[in-house]
Amino acid sequence: MKFTADHEWVEIEDGVATVGVTNYAQEQLGDVVFVELPEVGRSIAKGEAVGVVESVKVASDIFAPLSGQVAEINLVLTGDPSLVNTDPQSRAWFFKVKLSDPAELNALLDADTYRKLIA
Repeated sequence: MKFTADHEWVEIEDGVATVGVTNYAQEQLGDVVFVELPEVGRSIAKGEAVGVVESVKVASDIFAPLSGQVAEINLVLTGDPSLVNTDPQSRAWFFKVKLSDPAELNALLDADTYRKLIA
């Protein structure tokens, strides 16, 4: 698992990245009440705002950690956005993206570097 400075986690399998927010991010957000996800098939660019997560405290953009095409979204979150609070780094993944530039993976943080960032 890799991480971004925007508090997202990324897991890569066969050229497809699964993206979600970290436990730290959900703690900062508070109780999540709504998640807006990108459309399947949409081309996204690294750093682009591709969705929104809203909590009782704040609304925050979801940024694309990598460029590519959205292959799948987690429809469970539209019916149960609170899953982001209860299982952020597993069942509450946001979307999957088929990578267009695997070299972008080199800019992601490893777990130790991410832990230092949030310490």
